[in-house]
Amino acid sequence: MTGRREMHRNTLQSVRKARIGIAIAIGVTLGCLFAIFFPHGLFTSSTPILTRTISKSNAQVNSASCESSERINMLKSEFVEASEKNSELRKEIKELTEKLRLADQRKDNAQKQVLVLGKQQKAGPFGTVKGLRTSPAIIPDESVNPRLAKILEKVAVQRELIVALANSNVKDMLEVWFTNIKRVAIPNYLVVALDEEIAKFCESKDVPVYKRDPDAGIDSVARTGGNHAVSGLKFRILREFLQLGYSVLLSDVDIVYLQNPFHYLYRDSDVESMTDGHNNMTAYGYNDVFDEPAMGWARYAHTMRIWVYNSGFFYIRPTIPSIELLDRVASRLSQEPHSWDQAVFNEELFFPSYPGYDGLHAARRTMDFYLFMNSKVLFKTVRKDSNLSKLKPVIIHVNYHPDKLPRMKAVVEFYVKGNKDALKPFPDGSD
Repeated sequence: MTGRREMHRNTLQSVRKARIGIAIAIGVTLGCLFAIFFPHGLFTSSTPILTRTISKSNAQVNSASCESSERINMLKSEFVEASEKNSELRKEIKELTEKLRLADQRKDNAQKQVLVLGKQQKAGPFGTVKGLRTSPAIIPDESVNPRLAKILEKVAVQRELIVALANSNVKDMLEVWFTNIKRVAIPNYLVVALDEEIAKFCESKDVPVYKRDPDAGIDSVARTGGNHAVSGLKFRILREFLQLGYSVLLSDVDIVYLQNPFHYLYRDSDVESMTDGHNNMTAYGYNDVFDEPAMGWARYAHTMRIWVYNSGFFYIRPTIPSIELLDRVASRLSQEPHSWDQAVFNEELFFPSYPGYDGLHAARRTMDFYLFMNSKVLFKTVRKDSNLSKLKPVIIHVNYHPDKLPRMKAVVEFYVKGNKDALKPFPDGSD
């Protein structure tokens, strides 16, 4: 029995050893096979795949980045183009809005004055009704001339000032003009220099001056033109002052200032002007009877007469009728080179509407001809009257006489220095 057991035990051990040997052989064989087929290891083959995947991903990112950059540049270009178009559209809208506003202001002007200045109302009792006389001022537009706008901000007082145009031909009269303005202590005045010499002259005398930007159409006249030619320019130049919202007392340089004119203005009309009239009738209007005997019973025709306003001294407010007046006069003078600016000024201001013509709807006022005196009134009447010669005018305009400078100096001698004989050497007229 014992021998059998030992024998069985030995057999089991032999089997176990054989199994272990087989297992070792199988392990060695498998190891060799793996070494042959997978020399870089079992998991290294995944690395190139991952690298390729990452590289591909990076390429896609780089490609997307390039496409994105190009897209951004394209969008920027489209944005700039759109901005430029938008700017142009805004400019067009602004211009159209301005045209619409001006059209609205022109349309039914009388009704709009009521809406602006007060509520509509019923007519009152007999003898108590008064119509509107003052047109509303326009909205200032500084974009018209920013440089001039800055000058006017410094010079003007309560948005009004005296303005004179001058070139080198009137240099001596200009000096008398601004010397007396300074003497009266009028702060709000400006010389529009029509050439470089006058600009430098005014600067040397500490006189407020404005030199316009070059304009071939205006400069040729401004440099060499005489009094009438230069006078015609003012209607074009004044327009900018009104568009900027300033009231202007337009003044020729053959005027002597004895008082501040702004203290004597009514400011209730579009245009307030001195007259070429020499008495109450001619200055303020009268009924002139025209006699035609051939008409028998109807031989007498009544006419209304008034002597013209002087286009060398008038106060003009920044209203639509005022600007329309300047446009009408400037337009006619450019088309009618032989026309006199004062005649055209009065025709546009006074002629009524009739078939084929729309008259200007502007309010006007005639200045007191003893305060705002022309040289005909002075030399023909005032200097010979002891009572009238005691009056002190606001200004003297030497408009009726060609010897302007000596008469201006004589006016200063008479009214400022008290020389009672200063006016005697001059004839009434120009002979």
